[in-house]
Amino acid sequence: MAAFSSLTDRLSNAFKHLKSKGKLSEADIDGTIREIRRALLDADVALEVVRPFTARIRERALGEEVSQALNPAQQVVRIVNDELTAILGAGVDRPLAFAKNPPTVIMLAGLQGAGKTTLAGKLGYWLKDAGHTPLLVAADLQRPNAVTQLEVVGERAGVPVYAPDKGVQSEGGEAVSSPSGTTGDPVKVARDAIEVAKTKLYDTVIVDTAGRLGVDEELMRQARDIRDAVHPDEILFVIDAMIGQDAVKTAKAFDDGVDFTGVVLSKLDGDARGGAALSVASVTGKPILFASNGEGLKDFEVFHPDRMASRILDMGDILTLIEQAQREFDEDEAKEAAHKMSQGTFGLDDFLAQLQQVRKLGSMKSLLGMIPGMAQHRKELEQLDEHEIDRTEAIVYSMTPAERREPSIIDGSRRARIAYGSGTTVSAVNGLLQRFEQAAKMMRRMTNKSGMGGIPGFGGPAAGGGRKGGKNKKRRSKSGNPMKREAEERALRDKLAGKGTASSGGSAFAKRPQHPELPPELQQALGGEPGQEDGPQLPPNLGGGLSGLFG
Repeated sequence: MAAFSSLTDRLSNAFKHLKSKGKLSEADIDGTIREIRRALLDADVALEVVRPFTARIRERALGEEVSQALNPAQQVVRIVNDELTAILGAGVDRPLAFAKNPPTVIMLAGLQGAGKTTLAGKLGYWLKDAGHTPLLVAADLQRPNAVTQLEVVGERAGVPVYAPDKGVQSEGGEAVSSPSGTTGDPVKVARDAIEVAKTKLYDTVIVDTAGRLGVDEELMRQARDIRDAVHPDEILFVIDAMIGQDAVKTAKAFDDGVDFTGVVLSKLDGDARGGAALSVASVTGKPILFASNGEGLKDFEVFHPDRMASRILDMGDILTLIEQAQREFDEDEAKEAAHKMSQGTFGLDDFLAQLQQVRKLGSMKSLLGMIPGMAQHRKELEQLDEHEIDRTEAIVYSMTPAERREPSIIDGSRRARIAYGSGTTVSAVNGLLQRFEQAAKMMRRMTNKSGMGGIPGFGGPAAGGGRKGGKNKKRRSKSGNPMKREAEERALRDKLAGKGTASSGGSAFAKRPQHPELPPELQQALGGEPGQEDGPQLPPNLGGGLSGLFG
């Protein structure tokens, strides 16, 4: 996420000088702690959060868990990951609280500009997708055109909006009061909305309230009046991730004023330093429930402290990527694609279908940002053209059915015709055909491997794990010592029989896990311990679609 890009870079640099050290001295650890402290303060994390955070890291880093570790640098990364997870709200990862007797009432509170209205539409879309029947309530009657904005957002999300009062309108850049005959009372609007929801059987009501440019008593009084009128099951405090050091002050004011039950982080796709996310949960003790990271309705996700910590440390978020893929991908289509791959009948129509499936997952930049180690490719990600799929579609649709089925027949004259028909260049057509061939080869390999094995960095044989599923070519020992040669050959036979361990090869790091710096659930998603086959797996067409798009 862009809000943490600077922090991610600074933390990665803080760990770099540790990688070459077999044992860490107190000076090494103190130097690393100083860099971490500076990185957090530069990211606008509150000082009252930074001090205990770095103190806990130093205490653990100087303890036995690092001094006796086979790879102390990775253990330090794990400690920082654990502590980041803790301040982001470890142990309070909970779902929305739904009422036993509908409707469930969710009230949104926050400063003006925090993104409450847009978030109301995203939350409504998310609830609708989960099988609920939400109703949006326009109770912000003070910001010009706030009601109109909510109606537009609700229409995009396919969620009805209760808006009996149009509130303040803007004409020619000037605010115009509500038409005569309307009450202009947000408390009444919210109260009446509950009765409408009961009558029309809406099971969830989302109340969008007014905000201010700064915290004031009038804002809090109105928010309390609405709270007392509708008795919400959840009061969600929406905070802009770009707010910086004011995050703590604002969060405390709203906590004292309306006693919110959860936090929603908005604008995580911005170029801010992201300190709000690392401060709010720790200071208020209230859980972060959701995160919004874009303008699209689907740019909204449940907040998981451990996964966010992994993203900040550039360890990716494979579990969220898997969940999105499993939710959006059609299982029957995936099976059919896998069958075509194995039969060698996978054509450009199928290739395009996979790209369109990937598009359903949301922003490409966000999607690729969930892959471990992508921080070092940030420049490439920033230059990524989100409209590449549109050009790919145009090229494929300019081909004849025969050309899509059998791309090998596309010669020079055909490529020129396709380029002209799609409004692109011959080099663009050549590039697409090359990427398709690469993706087809990769996807054929993936049909014979579990998960994403075979893709470097995603576990399995090519990732360098336990070599499970690789070519088991029997190698002869070259040692001139008969006893050593016999021991090596015995170890090799045990390994081929499935009995070998990393210690069979005499490694001093025999007991080290495959991904020691990663949390267990992320380690499992990336391939797990050597020899492990269980765990969440990405559909093969996700890997193929990404490979085909970006080469």
